[in-house]
Amino acid sequence: MNVQEDTSAEGMLQPYRVLDLTDEKGFLCGKLLGDLGADVVKIERPGGDAARHIGPFFHDIPDPERSLFWLALNASKRGITLDIETHDGQDIFRQLAKSADVVIESSCPGYLDGLGLGYRELSSINRQIIMVSLTPFGQTGPYSAYKGADIVCWALGGKLLLTGDADRPPVQVSQVPHAWLHGSADAAAATAMALYRRTVSGKGQHLDISIQESVEKVAYLSHLTWTLAHREAWRGGVMRTPPFNTVTYFVWPCKDGYIVFYPFTGPMGPLGTRPVVDYMDEEGMADDFIKGIDWAAIDWGQTPQAEADKISARFRKFFQTKTKDELFAEAIKRPLLIQPVCTSADVMKNIQLQAREYWQRIANRESGEELIYPGGFVKASETSCAVRRRAPLIGEHNDEIYGGEQGLPAGKLNKLKEGRII
Repeated sequence: MNVQEDTSAEGMLQPYRVLDLTDEKGFLCGKLLGDLGADVVKIERPGGDAARHIGPFFHDIPDPERSLFWLALNASKRGITLDIETHDGQDIFRQLAKSADVVIESSCPGYLDGLGLGYRELSSINRQIIMVSLTPFGQTGPYSAYKGADIVCWALGGKLLLTGDADRPPVQVSQVPHAWLHGSADAAAATAMALYRRTVSGKGQHLDISIQESVEKVAYLSHLTWTLAHREAWRGGVMRTPPFNTVTYFVWPCKDGYIVFYPFTGPMGPLGTRPVVDYMDEEGMADDFIKGIDWAAIDWGQTPQAEADKISARFRKFFQTKTKDELFAEAIKRPLLIQPVCTSADVMKNIQLQAREYWQRIANRESGEELIYPGGFVKASETSCAVRRRAPLIGEHNDEIYGGEQGLPAGKLNKLKEGRII
């Protein structure tokens, strides 16, 4: 594991300056650009962003500087405070935008225009600026003014329908904001492409990212099923109900968690299922019923549910006598089509990720403690992609950016602080 911040290694986007005005919908966009080497400046309101109060918190101590949500999604950024709803704040932002390459924002359509900070205004003072607007439903259309929580975008993008067990209502995947993260990733990719395009055209542009549309792309194959076959894709959960009524399982409980295994039939049966039955037989847990099944000839579409349940009961009983590690070790050795369902603890100690030095330890200079971050999302032969610095404290880089880079005198900075402009 890397055990330090890495602000000097060259990144693909190292020459570029990004002003990050996003709320939690767009935090990941700026982080990805920062991991690639861009100088991302997170702009918060004076006193700190509201997202700093989103838990969980480091060591379960509620504090705006200890939000793990904030620390995770705002790493690789510097941070300043600025009230862009004030006249002075707007003037300062325009000065920052003159030398910036990108502005990313996630406010309601028209909000920045109303402050005189929209794309038209900024492009008039910086022809090359790229503005990235990430919103639940985009800048146009009948939903454009609507607000949308993560689960709303997940639902209206068509993905929620596919999540959960077939015999129960759809469920939210977890508290992790999946829709927002998909939208942010699309926004980061679009930003990189717009920067490349600018090298050809010499001009910036306004990028309009709809989170609903980002989610729809994730659910695209299921929507293709509707387009081509005029039927909805099924919601499988821990079981799979193909285009017939027989239910088969592919997530199974074991001694210390869950594993994934699908009992294939037809041409894949002898390769995917028979070896598992042979393993069961060696362990004395395969009876004549399951040993006698011709997996190449059986067809789940023609199998009565009662018989499918008898088969599932044999597999379930066997898997519950083994741990995930035991089953995975045998899967690699034999081989078998069995995979463990990893917990966070499992992922942290995964030997593949450790071998690739995926995890990074970033020290908190204030407390001396360390946080472990996922590393870069790509390994490049010529450049670095990594977490470059911990998430900023509230207003941590005000003096560095306003005083050092923008040249504001100390007296002016003090007045701005007193007036809660910064």
